[in-house]
Amino acid sequence: MRLFIAINFNKDTRTRLITLRDELRSRSERGSFSLPENLHLTLAFLGECNARQADAAKASMDSLQFAPLSITIERTGNFRGGLWWAGVKLTPQLSELQRALFDALKKQGFALESRKFSPHITLGRNILTDAPPWEIEPFGETAGAIDLMKSERVNGKLTYTKIYSK
Repeated sequence: MRLFIAINFNKDTRTRLITLRDELRSRSERGSFSLPENLHLTLAFLGECNARQADAAKASMDSLQFAPLSITIERTGNFRGGLWWAGVKLTPQLSELQRALFDALKKQGFALESRKFSPHITLGRNILTDAPPWEIEPFGETAGAIDLMKSERVNGKLTYTKIYSK
């Protein structure tokens, strides 16, 4: 199983993210744009895992104590290679949740990426556009859960399925 831990969004936030994605699409010559149901904020990418590792990820999630936290989406941007995203404000609460999750996962034996946490929601990959990132009116929600997600191809379609929630 290919797994990651994420914050999923409510209908209103997802609708606003879809609007951003569609604006990007209208400004682009081509690209692979995220499906509405796949818009999420990754906290930890675990990669290929067996059932024991999935249980260890659940135990790591269960070990966390966190209060609902504010998620604010405040900008658009891109990484080299044509990956476009909606940027999430890095608050102390979000930073602490992500760090505590990483610490708990490492105690369970997971080898995780060491790069700096840059909270973002992928809007599309392999985007070809001349458009620069643009300003947006910040929006968001209060998140009260984190989800263990399975990533797989189903009939050629990238599908994310929630398999556990804390």
